[in-house]
Amino acid sequence: MTDAHRLDLAPAGAALPGAAATRPVPDGEAGAADPADPADPAGSGSPVLPGLTGLGGLVGLIGEEGPESLQDRLAGWLSDFTSLHEHTEALARCHGLAEVLAAVLESGAALLGARRGLVTVTAPGGGRPAGLGLDPPGIGALETVPAEHGPFARLLSHPAESGQLLISDLAADPAVGPRFREVAGQLGLGASFALPLVATPGGPLGAAVWFYDEPARPDERRQHLARRYCEFAAPMLARQLEAERAARATEALRRGLLPDHLPAVAGLRLAARCVPAGLDRAAGSDWYDAVVLPDGTVGLTVGSVLGDGPGAGPASAPGAAAAMGRVRAALRAYAVLEGEDPVSVLGDLELLLKTTEPHRSATAVYACVRPEEQRIALAGAGHCPPVLITRYGANFVETSLSAPLGMLSCWEAPGVELTAERGDVLVLYTEGLARRCGPTLHAGQAALRRAAGDAPRDVRLDPDRLCAHLLALADRSGAPVADDLVLLVARFL
Repeated sequence: MTDAHRLDLAPAGAALPGAAATRPVPDGEAGAADPADPADPAGSGSPVLPGLTGLGGLVGLIGEEGPESLQDRLAGWLSDFTSLHEHTEALARCHGLAEVLAAVLESGAALLGARRGLVTVTAPGGGRPAGLGLDPPGIGALETVPAEHGPFARLLSHPAESGQLLISDLAADPAVGPRFREVAGQLGLGASFALPLVATPGGPLGAAVWFYDEPARPDERRQHLARRYCEFAAPMLARQLEAERAARATEALRRGLLPDHLPAVAGLRLAARCVPAGLDRAAGSDWYDAVVLPDGTVGLTVGSVLGDGPGAGPASAPGAAAAMGRVRAALRAYAVLEGEDPVSVLGDLELLLKTTEPHRSATAVYACVRPEEQRIALAGAGHCPPVLITRYGANFVETSLSAPLGMLSCWEAPGVELTAERGDVLVLYTEGLARRCGPTLHAGQAALRRAAGDAPRDVRLDPDRLCAHLLALADRSGAPVADDLVLLVARFL
């Protein structure tokens, strides 16, 4: 590797954030990382004082260097330790794979004095490389560089052998492949420093590289801090990857429990949305469904299965998701058997829930729709009232007060029947969506009704666009989704 340039990677007299300052170290001159330094025999450049044990060693060093020199070394060591602690503490606060990768790049750049960087994860679930100070075309260009001649070389396949990869002059180093040299010239990259991300016993996860705008070489102290940081970051990255894989697998299972498509029905146009909450936050699982019954009517339903009884927390969400699949399948069967009687459908479902899921409860609304007559018969069990949008505005369809299923010794509630007109829209939704739209459940329901009524006419005519319009209201808070957001819209044609 060419070593013709050694640059001070911080302004003269300035220090890294939380670290000791560095100065230029010309070739042939002993600097802060002089291997002959008795306090740094390994030439690591780190201000750590190896070999000092006990008061005798400290007194001996004071005698050799003097108290002022020792104080400077201790101050530098403390500054580096503080800097490393601040960066690892920030990493520990990250949530999600994207935040972890961004933190690795930003902290590594600060520790090394670099401006740009790239991290690639080869472990399953890592996705595309993430960049710092690189736009997508720049990242794409670096991806075209052959792995064996790129910024990571053997770090991805043999991280234990390589340890790190420093290329202090990308334009002059003979080990740099022609494609990498070409891309570096296009992007204005002068030097690179790469480190593997290895989690024992999981093996190599990937690697990170930081780029300088001109030929440069970070001093040993900076390299030491970056290595220690990556050693801390790798296990955290491994845990985050495992969590991401588990979440994706569980999410795929949850989505598999919901309909993969809605039926095409003459006289009725349907659309639905489901935005599931992460299982680490949700305490229940919501469903929607639409089924064409033997007599030509259409059964529409939304609902929510809660966890393992009162006080159930997020740990109960996986079990609730499985129970949701069983409850939705049972409701389909009861809809076929009971025909147009929504109260009987929910009554049978309540009996099943008490018998087979005694520690759970559920809320639901079930509507039996005759599209050709625009007639709706529905019943609810502790669920949010549907919204009917007509040419006169949007109003709640009150299903009367009723308890959730599985809460009382005997559930019953009156049904509701009404006649709609062509162009009217029925909106069914779960509690998670209503709570997302306002500070309280009732305020959220009212905001959802107003948003439905105030939607532009062309939006109301298209159930898909109306779903997107109502979900946009829920997205305004920007907070993580703590409950499933489920929406089912039916428009009479």
